[in-house]
Amino acid sequence: MWQPLDVDGWVDKRRIELRNVQSPVHDIIEMVRAKGDEALIELTERFDRVKLSSIRVSEEEVEAAYEQVDPALIEQLRRAAGNIERYHVLQLEAQNWMKEVEPGVLLGVRLLPMDRVGAYVPGGRASYPSTALMCVIPAKVAGVEEIVACTPPPVNPLTLVALDVAGADEVYQLGGAQAVAAMALGTSTVRKVGKVVGPGNIYVTEAKLQLRDQVEIDFPAGPSEVLVIADGSADPEYVAADILAQAEHDPSSSCLLVTTSAGLAQTVGRLVERRASDSPRRSIVQQSLANSGYVIVRDLEEAVAVSDRVCPEHLSIQTEDPMGVLQLVHSAGSIFLGPFSPVAAGDYASGTNHVLPTAGYPRLLSGLDVRHFCKATSVQRLERKGLERLAPTIEGLAEAEGLVEHARSVRVRLEKD
Repeated sequence: MWQPLDVDGWVDKRRIELRNVQSPVHDIIEMVRAKGDEALIELTERFDRVKLSSIRVSEEEVEAAYEQVDPALIEQLRRAAGNIERYHVLQLEAQNWMKEVEPGVLLGVRLLPMDRVGAYVPGGRASYPSTALMCVIPAKVAGVEEIVACTPPPVNPLTLVALDVAGADEVYQLGGAQAVAAMALGTSTVRKVGKVVGPGNIYVTEAKLQLRDQVEIDFPAGPSEVLVIADGSADPEYVAADILAQAEHDPSSSCLLVTTSAGLAQTVGRLVERRASDSPRRSIVQQSLANSGYVIVRDLEEAVAVSDRVCPEHLSIQTEDPMGVLQLVHSAGSIFLGPFSPVAAGDYASGTNHVLPTAGYPRLLSGLDVRHFCKATSVQRLERKGLERLAPTIEGLAEAEGLVEHARSVRVRLEKD
């Protein structure tokens, strides 16, 4: 089970998995396009084995969900939500600015929220209330007016409570590619959104990619990945625990240890195999570990080069000097430094977002944050002295392009007393 891996083959496999589902996902999308709500009910019965009497979750069902969830767990959800909100408020503050860049010239950026967005919250093998928080709270912080959520039936009460705590406005009992199609195309019940965000299996990810001409998306966010960079100082118990934590997500999840220590790799392997056999999600873990393994490298510079080639969703750096290694990294979805920064902290409660690009896409794309729910608008205000300083450049370039009225629009202001 625990094996040395060919990194290039590992990366290629992530993309091949998406190509394998292109045709069935296309068929699902076209069925929703043609038959709307009827298709959603039929597809839900086919894939989720649930006969829906209502596609939308009612307020009464949300209220009932609170009665089925331990109050202590509800309080933990609220605490996690507060931490996530705090982090994303800081992002929003950093992106709205106005500054005098030279005398009389003020420039800035204003982030304006989108009107209506959709969040996909996975279900099926497990309930993911944490993903409900991660998808909805940044949209709420950004100021999105209408936030729609889709999650597969039967919907876990804890997920419903999480969506309510986060501030979702509409919840639909829909999963898979058909949920993405409903939000992107619109039906009689599910009104079309402007953007779809959230992780899912390869069918959800492929549906998002195929529907980009209909709706904006965040990024491909498929089966979970972790890459651990470790040297001889790393605690094998911690490394094994982080690998198993990702392995239990999904049979298609994958985990990679890149280490300078062959002894560490072997010890981690023994721990992983022993604990996998006792895991409550043993079948999922063992399938995931078939996609996983280790790479032995000469030094940490080579370890970072391997990591950058993979561009992992989660990168854990468990070395003697994690900050030093961090400075070498170019691509990763989210980075966890040192022995006491498990990936699970970011999954649930530290406040950073766990909705991240996978399959090598961190090379090009960033994880979910408030900017995904905003349009950036540039802002400027020039005083007379500022315009006077810029006038020669504006007029010279405008006249060179033959746009004389552009030049005159500057000159007419400066010719007046």
